[in-house]
Amino acid sequence: MARLIALIIMLIPGAFAALGIKLMRDMLFGILQPPIPFLWVQFIIGLLFFICGLGFIAGFVLHRDRKRNKVQSRFNNKKG
Repeated sequence: MARLIALIIMLIPGAFAALGIKLMRDMLFGILQPPIPFLWVQFIIGLLFFICGLGFIAGFVLHRDRKRNKVQSRFNNKKG
């Protein structure tokens, strides 16, 4: 059950990152999506979706690897 929850947690930000890539690609080809008024706004929204999705996935993987002591010493928490 825990693995299924972890998979769902990883799929949602992955979908946001994919949507961000799609919005940025559509802006480059001049395709404006209906609720967005300008192409440059579409690119900024796509960039934010991509960065947030990728950042969440990277943070999730880093947190998991820190718990299992599989990171280099420079990525460990410095407490104290």
